[in-house]
Amino acid sequence: MPDAPPEIPPPPDYRRLLDAQTWAFIEATASCCPPGGATLSPADQRRVYDAMCRAFFRGHPPGVSTGDRPFGGVPCRVYTVAGAMPATVLYLHGGGFVVGGLHSHDDICAEIAGRTGLRVVSADYRLAPEHPHPAAFDDALAAFRAVHAAFGGPVVLAGDSAGGTLAAAVAHAVRAGGPRPAGQVLIYPGLGGDRNAGTYLTHAHAPMLTRDDVFNYAAIRHPGGEPAGDPRASPLQDTDFSDLPPTVIAAAECDPLAGDGPAYAARIRAAGGRAVCFEDAGLVHGWLRARATVARACAGFDRIVNAIAALARGDWPYGDAP
Repeated sequence: MPDAPPEIPPPPDYRRLLDAQTWAFIEATASCCPPGGATLSPADQRRVYDAMCRAFFRGHPPGVSTGDRPFGGVPCRVYTVAGAMPATVLYLHGGGFVVGGLHSHDDICAEIAGRTGLRVVSADYRLAPEHPHPAAFDDALAAFRAVHAAFGGPVVLAGDSAGGTLAAAVAHAVRAGGPRPAGQVLIYPGLGGDRNAGTYLTHAHAPMLTRDDVFNYAAIRHPGGEPAGDPRASPLQDTDFSDLPPTVIAAAECDPLAGDGPAYAARIRAAGGRAVCFEDAGLVHGWLRARATVARACAGFDRIVNAIAALARGDWPYGDAP
């Protein structure tokens, strides 16, 4: 007999956990994205998501220039600043493997370039359902290898949500040979944790992303059923966490994915690596778009920018923090 569905507890008091600025961000997002958006057709999801991205677009900082070119056959956008450091960030956008592209995180990538002085390459990997797993992973891996070959120097992997999943998956894959990343910065990533336990249940009905949304996106990405033991899809399903790059994770407290970050960091440390996971109190999935309007998100983005810059320099400023 199939296992009984888990008992989902009453949701936390989000009116207490989230401040007024965060609620204003949630409401602004909801005005663009209707509840249950993950159940819309992929075409409608993209239409809604693109409108939301336009509503939150902040433009580019002065001095950041862009140009589009492929890397490894993957369409990409390159962000540069005058006198850029000899290091590169490969950024992989979020969107549940269904939505997003070069437009969706354009201002975020431009701000990372402007604030770190690093070259940033944003990869427009293929999306499901037209291109189910492992297409997005294949593109992310090809882009990483081509970016490293084109520019040399350190390459830091970074990404949010689904992009964080891909960044980690690439870090696992390249241990088999070839260039290695200088580090990885994962922003509220979904890494394949147990959806019947922990924060998947505690925050099953969180604002911005629910447990049901996670299942819906997974079903689109894996139309034949989710693969078991495939770290290309779920890095936490790997059996070996050794020899991974220095890793910094930002987990949002009020997010069903929140437990994946500390679990992943703990496994890297147990295997002798460097990893730290910060839980951003009172923040929700997708908070990157609130980085200019929510004080907590501003502080979280500062930490992310500083982490990317530090890893690109080869620094680890976190001691032995858990």
